[in-house]
Amino acid sequence: MITADNITSHEFIGLNTEIVESTNQQVIGLNGRIENETKSMFTINTENGMRSIAKSTSNWKFSIDNNDIIVEGSKIAKRPFDRIGGKA
Repeated sequence: MITADNITSHEFIGLNTEIVESTNQQVIGLNGRIENETKSMFTINTENGMRSIAKSTSNWKFSIDNNDIIVEGSKIAKRPFDRIGGKA
């Protein structure tokens, strides 16, 4: 179960997100469902189509159990496999 304490070690694909802060002012407020994730990018399905956004330059808001959680992109800018703990 995803909580505020363990969200950074969970899968993000399928979660809804919103950019609340970014070095790129044009993407602030962008929201949608995360469709894909790489080491440095999220691909988000927005109402205007798919957008690829760098993780490390933005702060991301996730709503988990009616609680808004803000995650710094620099803390999740890793390969999903490494972040989730799949390294042997």
